[in-house]
Amino acid sequence: MHIGLIGGIGPAATDSYYRRLITAFAARQAELVMTIAHADTPTLVKNLSGNNRAAQAAIFAGLTKRLVLAGADCVVVTSIGGHFCVDDFEAVSPLPVVNMIVEVGQALKQRGLKRIGILGTRTVMESRFYGALQFVEIIPPTGQDLDDVHEAYIAMAASGAVTGAQRAVFNAVGRRLLRDHDAQAIMLGGTDLALVYDEATSEIPVIDCVSIHVDAIVRLALS
Repeated sequence: MHIGLIGGIGPAATDSYYRRLITAFAARQAELVMTIAHADTPTLVKNLSGNNRAAQAAIFAGLTKRLVLAGADCVVVTSIGGHFCVDDFEAVSPLPVVNMIVEVGQALKQRGLKRIGILGTRTVMESRFYGALQFVEIIPPTGQDLDDVHEAYIAMAASGAVTGAQRAVFNAVGRRLLRDHDAQAIMLGGTDLALVYDEATSEIPVIDCVSIHVDAIVRLALS
């Protein structure tokens, strides 16, 4: 199967998907066939802030048409923020969409988690992962913590690199969610948080949505 990625939102997230897919296919001694179409981060952030779902879905659909011409059989949005319009996008996409929200929900059910914190953009945190996981209580930061995480995340995503100050914000807020709200783990509600956390080595328990999404892409591609 030829995998189509909509990348660039942000560059570090795209790199994380790319590297993980290469590793996964190599481990299975399978050929990876993939094309990446570049989306614009500032445009996505603007549409996300304004909840302009139809506008962003149309952009994704246009990028998907390029992937169709390249021979892609499915399309993946490499951004949790970008999934704010996933229903609208699925309705107009010329290719099947590998929906991260659905895949994360299934993974969390299998893990039996009931109470988790979340880090990411303001929209993802405040909406509690778009309200899609009714079987688990999602606890976002509040007040200054929420503002600090959002600002640190947007700056990190735009630059494609994490600073020491940004890392300190994510760690401090994550630990407060675990300590003060009895969260079982922290959901990495932004794909660029791959710059900060590795699920296997993290000092705090995290749920790596990119890993879950990539596993689903691999299963689909090799099925």
